[in-house]
Amino acid sequence: MQGICASVLCVCICVSALLRSAISQSHIKTYTNTECTDGYHWDPLTEHCKDINECETIPDACKGEMKCFNHYGGYLCLPRSASVIPAPEPSITPTPAFNPCPPGYEPHGDSCVDIDECERDEHDCQPSQQCTNTLGAFNCQCPRGYSKVGTECIDIDECRFRYCQHRCVNVPGSFSCQCEPGFQVGGNNRSCVDVNECEMGAPCSQRCFNTYGTFMCRCDQGYELGPDGFTCNDIDECRSSSYHCQFRCVNEPGKFSCVCPEGYQLVGTRMCQDINECETGEHQCSDTQTCVNIHGRYQCVDANRCQEPYVHNSDNVCVCPNNKPACKDLPYSVVHRYMTITSERSAPSDIFLIQTTSFLTGSFNTFRIRSGDDNRDFYIRQTNNYSAMLVLARAVSGPREYTLDLEMLSIHPVLSHRSRSVLRLSVFVGPYTF
Repeated sequence: MQGICASVLCVCICVSALLRSAISQSHIKTYTNTECTDGYHWDPLTEHCKDINECETIPDACKGEMKCFNHYGGYLCLPRSASVIPAPEPSITPTPAFNPCPPGYEPHGDSCVDIDECERDEHDCQPSQQCTNTLGAFNCQCPRGYSKVGTECIDIDECRFRYCQHRCVNVPGSFSCQCEPGFQVGGNNRSCVDVNECEMGAPCSQRCFNTYGTFMCRCDQGYELGPDGFTCNDIDECRSSSYHCQFRCVNEPGKFSCVCPEGYQLVGTRMCQDINECETGEHQCSDTQTCVNIHGRYQCVDANRCQEPYVHNSDNVCVCPNNKPACKDLPYSVVHRYMTITSERSAPSDIFLIQTTSFLTGSFNTFRIRSGDDNRDFYIRQTNNYSAMLVLARAVSGPREYTLDLEMLSIHPVLSHRSRSVLRLSVFVGPYTF
């Protein structure tokens, strides 16, 4: 101890030696019970023996000019000018508790139970792996859809194996099948089946026909498919042709109808026919008048149209008696007749037959248009000695009315007999070609 008092350096060396001695002794200061060597006491928190600081627990541990320095298991009294450099306190490695069970198990009462390393996070599986607990151990496995390459789990591209009928989309750990437009994934999630768009609200405005992978829109009669392929537009049949109706075409949704002018009626679906008001009783002629049917209308004429010096002989026949001086240079008889023709009738066309009802044997008869044909729209073609034909020379347009006096001259050369009679023909030209 004289070396300690001699110099500070010597004290440091000696203290270091003492500390090393104390450290070497501290290795035996770890117990599994509460019995510790002198200079140590049991610490229940760390469950180890802990050094007692005698400089604090022993009053006046050092006398005089000495200073108390604590060290492992005891203390030192050194001059106040001495410096002590303590060695670092060695780390205490806890001694694991005794485990009587095999690895991967732990005691539980009188038996050993398996340790779930996966639940306790005591495994060394990679983040891409799944930990599976086993009895006494654990396994690191790749999830479904992944394969182990080295220590990592790599996604399997299932699309390489052509699982899907149409299109395959790879996703991490799996894949999905997709179908082309007009198809949907079948019950096995791989095949593609046709979609019946007609049952799923296809945008056809009228009729829908399902086909493989798509659908077609069709229209009812009288409609046509629009540019969008879905909408049905009405066909204006009246615009497409002028031959649908004889008079006028009326377009309707999906169809058309024909109408006729006033005084005509529809025959069938497109033809127009004149209504004979004189036969149907739809006229308003009086009892003293005669109803004359005309194309598209009718006309009421007096039953007795005879003018002086003519007298009424019978229906439509006026006679000028020979005993009347005024009748000397006049035709003996005037017969009133009426007829109607259509507008723009083809010409030449025979329209009226003129025939004498009585004549003397041996007489010669001639026929001519006496008046009413200023434009020469008609001419007479005599067919034999007692008849002739009135011919329409050119097409005429109506409505228009002609009053033609057709004269028949009868001459008997032997008897020196000469007589004349007139057929007063009223020709009504209708306003239409039908």
